Amino acid sequence: MFSKEEKNTLTSRLAPIIDTEIEVPPDKSISHRAVLMASLSNGPCVIRNFLEGEDCKSTAQAMRQLGVHIESPEPGTLVVEGTAGRFTKPFGDIDCGNSGTTMRLMAGILAAQPFSSTLIGDPSLSKRPMKRVIDPLRLMGAEISAEGEKSCPPLRIEGSPSLKGVTYKLPVASAQVKSAVLLAGLFAEGETTVIETVKSRDHTERMLDYFLIKSRREEVWEHKDSPKNRRLSEISTSLNGGQIPESMDFTVPGDISSAAFWMVAAAAQPGSRLLVTDVGLNATRTGIIDVLIRMGARIREIIETSMNGEPAGNIDVKGTTLQGTEIHGSEIPNVIDEIPIISVAAALAKGTTVIRDAAELRVKETDRIAAVASNLRAMGVTVEEFPDGMKILGGTPLKGARLPSFGDHRIAMAFAIAGLFASGETVIEDTACVNTSYPGFAETLERIKKGVRIKHRTKMLSQFKTQPATL
Repeated sequence: MFSKEEKNTLTSRLAPIIDTEIEVPPDKSISHRAVLMASLSNGPCVIRNFLEGEDCKSTAQAMRQLGVHIESPEPGTLVVEGTAGRFTKPFGDIDCGNSGTTMRLMAGILAAQPFSSTLIGDPSLSKRPMKRVIDPLRLMGAEISAEGEKSCPPLRIEGSPSLKGVTYKLPVASAQVKSAVLLAGLFAEGETTVIETVKSRDHTERMLDYFLIKSRREEVWEHKDSPKNRRLSEISTSLNGGQIPESMDFTVPGDISSAAFWMVAAAAQPGSRLLVTDVGLNATRTGIIDVLIRMGARIREIIETSMNGEPAGNIDVKGTTLQGTEIHGSEIPNVIDEIPIISVAAALAKGTTVIRDAAELRVKETDRIAAVASNLRAMGVTVEEFPDGMKILGGTPLKGARLPSFGDHRIAMAFAIAGLFASGETVIEDTACVNTSYPGFAETLERIKKGVRIKHRTKMLSQFKTQPATL
């Protein structure tokens, strides 16, 4: 057992030579959607392996404010009493915390309710533009206004039970916007169709199928008769309004976005070996594996089960010397959350890595392009910043530095990993934000250390701290 002081100050030794097996937290994207779909269903649903991070708690609390009875009989388990899509007007504003997923998906549901509501968020979320989700919902007949500057929250929603189905082509790939429109389409008259030109993560579509919502997906291919030039040009998802999800139990797989930090830590160090078990292996989320393999990493994924429509299994990583690569175009939506840790991998690799077509990173929890570039430069890395990405010159030994997290969980964790490879002390400030997606990050770090050759020391208080050991 840890003493009170030890719980607040976690001090140990860690090396980038990893030889261990880990599990990672439940998938954040799927946990959000499981609570929403269960709430929309026609009866009780048990959600197992639910992520108890702050973002997903915001979604569960939002549904409670709409009259959904949700209990947690044990950690990681929710019992949700579905209301068949009939909700009650909330008392007060619905606080989405730091979660853009909560706000955007809730907007789709609330747009069809016979009452008004207001969605608010923390200072970071209040700076994130919501025009992408406002525009299609207005086309369906919803009355939504953003009370902040530049279409930022709070969102004021005058619900309308007479939404009309639309055909909407996404101007930018966004699983959140696609999901919001499809959720609103469950309440709309007629058919709702969302068209993508770049495939985004498809958790919502899989969950609609699992909860027995009838939908239709079609793909349009260019040069379909030429294997060499064949290219997917459009993907459409359609559903008819008036459907109610059937109550179903659901188990959430592990989050590959959380696994990505440890995968990079192992892949970038020759001699390391890491096995990540029971993790989601949805093809719209495994871009991190493709990128690392292209950089020279030795990675094997083994799909062992289809967990409620979501493929899941193990990832085996063997460390090697990484090489620079290019990441752009249709690959970006598949790795958008992993760009911070991929950028750290790029800094540790030999040669140059170029990331383009990722302008969406400018409007995440922080401007992730600027944040990554700033922190890498502080560690001695040469970075050229573009409006939609960056060029990283890898291979220069990293220097320890005091780095801000910018209040962004993925920045904090990515540079905690970078610090393991740096000379001198590295301090990541303001790491409370990690609780939004990975509340057990410190504990996982402790577990990894047990299978590691001791060489570095890591300390966590309200910050991550990494420095070479004094031997």
